[in-house]
Amino acid sequence: MMQMETVAARDVLVGRDVLVARDVWVGSARAAGELGLSRTEFARAVQLGIVRAGPPARSGAARFARAELDRVRSAECPPDTGGAEALRERVETVAGAAAAARALGVGPSRFTRLARCGHLTPVGYRVNRYRAVVWLYLALELREFAAREPLMLRGGAPPGDRELMAAKADLRPRKWRGRHVGLLLRRTADPWARAAVLAAVLPEGELRAAVPERAERLVLAALAPPPPYGHPQVPAAAAVASALLKADQPEEIHWYRTSLDFALTGARDQSNATGERGPT
Repeated sequence: MMQMETVAARDVLVGRDVLVARDVWVGSARAAGELGLSRTEFARAVQLGIVRAGPPARSGAARFARAELDRVRSAECPPDTGGAEALRERVETVAGAAAAARALGVGPSRFTRLARCGHLTPVGYRVNRYRAVVWLYLALELREFAAREPLMLRGGAPPGDRELMAAKADLRPRKWRGRHVGLLLRRTADPWARAAVLAAVLPEGELRAAVPERAERLVLAALAPPPPYGHPQVPAAAAVASALLKADQPEEIHWYRTSLDFALTGARDQSNATGERGPT
């Protein structure tokens, strides 16, 4: 009888350990709920690196470690700062020039000039029913800009801005791409994955010129990051948004090609040394 009770107790402990082990990782929906965020707010927190995803599940779904959620709660949601409200403030976005101008305390035309001339960097985008790109901005960054650059909110445009506007320049796509690529690169230290991030920004012709080996291009394509959260699924809108993912100016293309060359050197060296990933 004693032996049976010991076996039963051991089985209970093993079962408990299995449950605990399974609970180490949680999916996106549960992680968002435990942090008090909506799905969109949580996706923005992940994008910005505030919440770090763990290795994906076998299905490919994102998952998050319990320890990571505890870290975020401790660092970002302490009770004396309003808990989840403080975290929500960090990921709050405003969409379009009119709403962003109100957050900045200026008129829409001035805001558009500041954004087009590269003083403000979008954090995301969406495509409206007229197939026009609507840029998203972090509300916190707008408030910080207003406090840091009060002279930019009144008076005439500086000479540099006047030249850009006369040339009908719009730096918003390029500024967004730079931010997006930077955030993706910070998520991984894997040389081939980092090269794939840079390769994904190059137009097809430029990529073929930069990476003539088809085997390497296949590796980079397999590791390419998915479109960002909020990328439209409707084909017509997706075509508009997909253009934002590619560098389109000579100096920008040159910068990404140079960065890709450097990243590929490290990736090839790793493959030659370990044979773990990529062509050798």
